[in-house]
Amino acid sequence: MITHEIIGDDMQAVVVSLGSGDEIRAEAGAMTYMTDGIEMDARMPGGLLGGLKRKFLAGESLFLTFFRCTASAGRVAFSAPYPGKILTMALKNSAVLCQRDAVLCAAGDININVEFTKRLGAGFFGGEGFILERLEGSGDVFIHSGGTIVLLELKAGEKVKVDTGCLVAFDPTVDYDIEMVGGIKTALFGGEGLFFASMTGPGRVWVQTLPFSRLAERIHAAYKGDREEVKRDLGGALGAIGDLIGGDS
Repeated sequence: MITHEIIGDDMQAVVVSLGSGDEIRAEAGAMTYMTDGIEMDARMPGGLLGGLKRKFLAGESLFLTFFRCTASAGRVAFSAPYPGKILTMALKNSAVLCQRDAVLCAAGDININVEFTKRLGAGFFGGEGFILERLEGSGDVFIHSGGTIVLLELKAGEKVKVDTGCLVAFDPTVDYDIEMVGGIKTALFGGEGLFFASMTGPGRVWVQTLPFSRLAERIHAAYKGDREEVKRDLGGALGAIGDLIGGDS
């Protein structure tokens, strides 16, 4: 029997306990540690075509790593590549849609397929591109997100607008579309991008408070700012030295 425990706060990991013959699959590079009695095997589910679809359409790895317990019991841990939370989805002959590159690992009879969005607008401007991932079957799926996860439960006809980068996952019953942010002035100078994801119930929507793209932008901006400051300081120092050498000071 497969059980799991999520450990940590903002840098979480999921520790999965396996019994004899149990198996779990994960993205390449997601494993943190494993005990004796766990064997690894890299496979390409769906053959070459399935691997290429995962790599170039869904943003996942070409190969998936399978971990199988060959002893009476064993443990294997997986962690996300950036700070955030791990969301557990227990599927029972059901499905959920999630953003690209969000699946950490999955146990049980779970099919991970590429899902094309229903509308061209959502595909071209939805932030996650024209592709989503559809997780379907029976088992446990572990999805990683940035920051904290907020669960929104929408009633029939109830609508919520979400920053496109903050959308993590949602039920297939939720209608997904894209709306432009207000007028031209608001879109250009409001700082929230050009488009929102418009989600209409019924169903559940999971939102992340710190998408990796937003974190990367802040880091890049800080890096550029530091470099410019160093250049200014260095330029001032070199200029002062030049003045001394030239006898201007």
